[in-house]
Amino acid sequence: MANSLRLIFAGTPDFAAQHLEALLSAGHQVCAVYTQPDRATGRGKKLKPTPVKAVAESHGLPVCQPASLKDESELARLREWQADLMIVVAYGLILPQTVLDTPRLGCLNVHASILPRWRGAAPIERAILAGDTESGVTIMQMDAGLDTGDMLYTKATPITPNDNRETLEAKLLHLGQESLLYTLANLDLLKSQAREQNDELSTYARKLDKQEAAINWADPSAIIDRQIRASIGRNPAYTFMDDLRIRVLAAVCEQDAPENNIEPGTIISISRNGKKVESVDVACGEGLLRIKQLQLPGKNAMSVHDVLNARQQAFEPGKQFSNLA
Repeated sequence: MANSLRLIFAGTPDFAAQHLEALLSAGHQVCAVYTQPDRATGRGKKLKPTPVKAVAESHGLPVCQPASLKDESELARLREWQADLMIVVAYGLILPQTVLDTPRLGCLNVHASILPRWRGAAPIERAILAGDTESGVTIMQMDAGLDTGDMLYTKATPITPNDNRETLEAKLLHLGQESLLYTLANLDLLKSQAREQNDELSTYARKLDKQEAAINWADPSAIIDRQIRASIGRNPAYTFMDDLRIRVLAAVCEQDAPENNIEPGTIISISRNGKKVESVDVACGEGLLRIKQLQLPGKNAMSVHDVLNARQQAFEPGKQFSNLA
């Protein structure tokens, strides 16, 4: 029965595109795809299609890219698809109530957290930054609020101390695909068992800004470690040394405190495995951080072994990272 539903799919990034692929691979009927307008990228400022648009076009699906869904002309076009259900995954546009009411069965959203925790745009990053030990996905019947609709299905997964934004997103992508297909296969039952969210337990996952990526070495090493892992791939954590803005891409935190009276940000030692450098060890407000991968201005990401081969004197013990240039 679920495969006979006429679906509209709305989404934009690769996370959403992979959910569209899952629907199509499972034989679901997608009558139209909505995604954000193409954006100019790169030095040439060429328009680049969204990942969802690329998948839709590869399957010959109609693509709609309105800047807003509030115009009456866009609502009229939406009604013309005569869809039973809209599936929304990281679309990035606000859906007015008139849009939510247009498909016969409303709109379902795949959200990358166990609601009501981490409503909003950056649930994966916020879960890591907060030190959560669990995340998951929620399939939700959308309403006019911000991720406040009734929950049809949830599935959890652990967050390990080694997870970063990319690895956790990959876990949640797999869970989201499974959960979406399961929900569509059991839609009537799950709708009848839908659960309201407890607003008192809600937290807000606002987007990370660049200032949040700046390392404060007076923080505990565990906090800085989360900051590095949460920002992988989008707003990498950064620090300064000798007026150089340096990205810190991989590190391990140690709770053992270094010697007293060492200024946070000071390089304590260089750890080696035989002759191979494994980490640059830096004092923090509490504990120390073993940095394993860096990115210097204008360079690709490099292991600290390769960085020190080229610039050993720049990162000798006693040198100091700072919070500001």
